[in-house]
Amino acid sequence: MAIADVTIRGGGIFGLSVAWACLLRGARVRVIEARQIGAGASGGIVGALAPHVPEKWTPKKAFQLESLLMAEEWWAGIAALSGQDPGYARTGRLQPLLDDAAIALAETRGRSAQQLWQGRADWRVAPAADFPEWAPSSPTGLVVHDTLTARVHPRQAVLALASAIRAKGGQVIEGEEAADQGAVVHATGWQGLATLTDSFGTPMGSGEKGQALLVAHFAPPLPQLFADALHIVPHADGTTAIGSTSERIFDTPDATDAKLDALHAKAIEICPTLGNAPILQRWAGLRPRAKTRAPMLGGWPERPGHYIANGGFKIGFGIAPMVGQVMADLVLEGRDAIPEGFRPEDSF
Repeated sequence: MAIADVTIRGGGIFGLSVAWACLLRGARVRVIEARQIGAGASGGIVGALAPHVPEKWTPKKAFQLESLLMAEEWWAGIAALSGQDPGYARTGRLQPLLDDAAIALAETRGRSAQQLWQGRADWRVAPAADFPEWAPSSPTGLVVHDTLTARVHPRQAVLALASAIRAKGGQVIEGEEAADQGAVVHATGWQGLATLTDSFGTPMGSGEKGQALLVAHFAPPLPQLFADALHIVPHADGTTAIGSTSERIFDTPDATDAKLDALHAKAIEICPTLGNAPILQRWAGLRPRAKTRAPMLGGWPERPGHYIANGGFKIGFGIAPMVGQVMADLVLEGRDAIPEGFRPEDSF
């Protein structure tokens, strides 16, 4: 049986996850990244791998669940081969419950999680006092504690994945052009969405700006916090990430501004223990937001041998293991296991 050649255009989390999956199945793989690994949104600092709420089940939620459940073994294999720590840990998440209605809804979701999450993770109502000096401010004194949420350090994770690909015999080419070989997977982030828009003559998505910051606060064993649409993520290296804004209208894609200052102030209000933590890094970048908000996976219509893996937006790292798996199914075996609503033509 002939060995398949696969070229991946783009060295972010989607491109690298597809390359890794194809490589593990025996393909010859080359990743071509125009700048450097993690140059776009995948080089960010937040790294929240958080599930959708366990209700109103959809193929998208089932896909994400399967990916989150396989992530621990997936990242452990990458760490072992690369010798680099991607910062993965399934530390869980806390969310404040603001009133009686929120408590009732959380309890209902907890019962749903018992079934939908297959008994492999919990969603429960817990006293905020169980997490002293860390739980988010909660007027009811209660929080949701889920044990499915995990985190990675995005920049470290993509560098570890690129190193694992090289260690396994794949090519990773950065900052220079190279010829395509075999099937081509286009995983080029928000710039790729602009190319698709031009190609199809209809909007296919765009870049949405996010700003985040990293502070010097040591809390790596503790759960993430999620309150008022804000993630607070303790990392393994003793830093804590806070993010992020969602800006569809902006002047400069990679500059931070007063919106990030407001985000920082909100994080301290949610978790006062962060008030004295020095700021280590301010970050801004564009995340690829597909028109439908769902990931865009599948064959490139009317371009045989070409494929698209794009639109990770805010959940790219969380679904990366499954993205690699279904794209390898399609590219190497012609088997389409992509969920309904994820294909490029669903945006037409």
